Amino acid sequence: MNSPQDAMPSTSLWRDRRFVRFWAGQSVSQVGDRISELALPLIAVAALHASAGQVAWLTALAWAPNLLAVVLGAWVDQRTHKRRLMILADLLRAGVLLTLPAVYLLGTVTLPQLYAVALLTGTAAVLFNTAYPPFFAHLVPRSSYVDANSKLGASRSASFVLGPAVGGALVQALTAPVAVLADALSFLVSAALLGPIRVDEPPGGPAGPPLWQRAREGLVFVVRHRVLRATLGCAATVNFFTFVSGTGLLVLFADRELGLSAGTIGLAFGIGSTGALAGAVIAPRVSRRIGVGRSIVVGAVLFPAPIAVAAMAGGPVWARAGALGLSEFLSGIGVMLFDVNLNSLQAEVIPDGLRSRVAGAYSTVNYGVRPIGAVVGGVLATDFGLRATLITAAVGGALSLFWLLSSPVPRIRSLGAGDQSFAVGGKSGGEKGSSRNGIDGRGVDEMA
Repeated sequence: MNSPQDAMPSTSLWRDRRFVRFWAGQSVSQVGDRISELALPLIAVAALHASAGQVAWLTALAWAPNLLAVVLGAWVDQRTHKRRLMILADLLRAGVLLTLPAVYLLGTVTLPQLYAVALLTGTAAVLFNTAYPPFFAHLVPRSSYVDANSKLGASRSASFVLGPAVGGALVQALTAPVAVLADALSFLVSAALLGPIRVDEPPGGPAGPPLWQRAREGLVFVVRHRVLRATLGCAATVNFFTFVSGTGLLVLFADRELGLSAGTIGLAFGIGSTGALAGAVIAPRVSRRIGVGRSIVVGAVLFPAPIAVAAMAGGPVWARAGALGLSEFLSGIGVMLFDVNLNSLQAEVIPDGLRSRVAGAYSTVNYGVRPIGAVVGGVLATDFGLRATLITAAVGGALSLFWLLSSPVPRIRSLGAGDQSFAVGGKSGGEKGSSRNGIDGRGVDEMA
């Protein structure tokens, strides 16, 4: 079923009140997330004197629910009102986070409670993220997918510049548990802004197959779809290798190998983070100039490859710090070119009845490799050194390009109505043109 907005003329999204409300809610929520990402580990370290292993468990529990995303996505696809699920997820996250300042005031903060907060907020995030794709696809006209993802990506990038600064000031002024209150309030704002938005959401899937079978159908669709299979393989490879290097190892390298002070490292990362903001802003223009598919290809290389710039840094302090900042800046541009165009392409080619299941399958694989990459990075750094590990991450991540070169992705010029039969099965012998596994009337213009 095509969205009624498919026929709408392309106009500025800033004139679309529904999108502006959604964008505003997501922007506020992203800043809140950055505050919690700083505050939760600080509670564990400063208030509870947690060890490095305990802090690692805190991070692992926040990501763990993504391993069940493929099942949750199958459940979400059966629900008609995706917007209500997104609001519920926001309210759940707000309620869970509000327990921290409450128990802090009572003097009873414990490590198990922090673990529970990480696990429950991570689960609610998976619920929100699996309900998001079908809602987005019917909120935004197809012709504006790239533009909308660019605006949302710019907000997320800006949150990495603004959020830590705001979070640091709040933690210093109010203590970390009270600072978490800001993130809880951001979810309440997001829920309030989502509430009045009305979208002609597609009906939930028909009752019938059990949950595990619907989850399997989502995975099978991804595996058989030439575009989705290639982009998932590429994304998972990039994520694995970028987590091999990881922010922690990069900071350790900057401290021990480059000899940079904490202030210099922070400044380099802060300046470098503006690259993601720039990448989100230029993504639509790059997409129009070289095509959606080639933008994804460029992003797949430009995201991990600059890690090598930091790894090979040397010379005076300004040169070492500059190399670290340049590495982060270029990677930021790369990740936005990759994400903005890939998210838009996915919104185009996935049929309504499978959006949440495909999102769940993507999360399970794409996020599931992250902790594995982090563990491998630790082993490599111990056995071969930090510099060799960073270069391995840069080269391995750039090799994700080969997933795309053998697929139709580089030939996809723009998003729009067209023949998409090549995307499913194709030469590999799948159900080419099948109405069951096809694109449900949607397509992309394959013009090199």
